[in-house]
Amino acid sequence: MGRDALKVEVEAWDIDVRPDFQGLKPGKGSVADGEEVWSSKCASCHGDFAESNKFFAPLLGGTTEDDVKAGRVNNLRAEANVPSTTMMKISTVSTLWDFIYRAMPWNAPKSLTADETYAVVAYLLSEASVIPDDFELSNNNIADVQKRIPNRDGMVVYPGLWHAKGKPDTQNTACMKDCVRETKVVSELPEHARNMNGNYAAQMRIVGATIGVNSDEPKLTGKPEANAAAVRAYALQTINGDAKKNDSKKDNGAKADSSPASGTGMDAAAQEKVKAILTTNACTSCHAATTKLVGPSFKEISEKYSEKDAPMLGEKIKKGGSGVWGAIPMPPHPGIADGDLSLVTKWILSADHD
Repeated sequence: MGRDALKVEVEAWDIDVRPDFQGLKPGKGSVADGEEVWSSKCASCHGDFAESNKFFAPLLGGTTEDDVKAGRVNNLRAEANVPSTTMMKISTVSTLWDFIYRAMPWNAPKSLTADETYAVVAYLLSEASVIPDDFELSNNNIADVQKRIPNRDGMVVYPGLWHAKGKPDTQNTACMKDCVRETKVVSELPEHARNMNGNYAAQMRIVGATIGVNSDEPKLTGKPEANAAAVRAYALQTINGDAKKNDSKKDNGAKADSSPASGTGMDAAAQEKVKAILTTNACTSCHAATTKLVGPSFKEISEKYSEKDAPMLGEKIKKGGSGVWGAIPMPPHPGIADGDLSLVTKWILSADHD
């Protein structure tokens, strides 16, 4: 069955970078270049200086020059009681390089070149005072930079998981008797489980501006499955910036419809294409047809603008931005083809979203 994978197919997936830098792509990038890439492709989600925004935890903060010298981050001590950031926890610079190259930006993963990745990593390390602001990071000096990662000596190795021949960390054996004949998987939220990690609204206050949902609300009074629905509705209201007002559609369990509407004058094939574009580019993660989520609903946009505004909306989708519908930024979508962009803006502006 099947066939051997082609070399080019393997290479497309085999891009991970190990702590010993095996797999690292050759290239270079300066802090200055990294700041430009960051501003255009990263800041909309992570903040201008990686200090975070409403929805993403801070990448930087909590490390000191003493940590760079010592190789252990002092603020990770339990008694320090400081919310941890990415730079506080990572022990290898390859972790930053590998993840950014494979998965960022979130709306266009694998779109950064090796040089752009070096530049972005250099910018982050400069902001964390690991390297100077005139530094150029490359595959030739990254091993030297590794020697200055603040928590480089903080890695904990579990032999049973780290080494293939290590002793397993479990000793259980399968009983193979009195087995349950049928398992029903359900979602529920019992009272004892809701705050096992503390109230999210009180977290991430010291470093960055991340704001969590108030997990003490609403009071859990119904059955577990009803509680789960109530908490989801409350969380959506909190994201919308108004947790005190009740949305009757949410309270009644109405589901937000993010599919293309039928009153667009488009044929079925065009509507399916619009749906695919919205899904592929994660548009429906923030926008629904008639219900405000993170961003405005498509119906609200169509009521605010007319067909003459289509070029402006297309440019906004492509370049991203904030300020019209609130402070939460919309990330850029440079990968959407112009023809697809025209189709989407036409649907947004002309659809009967009801």
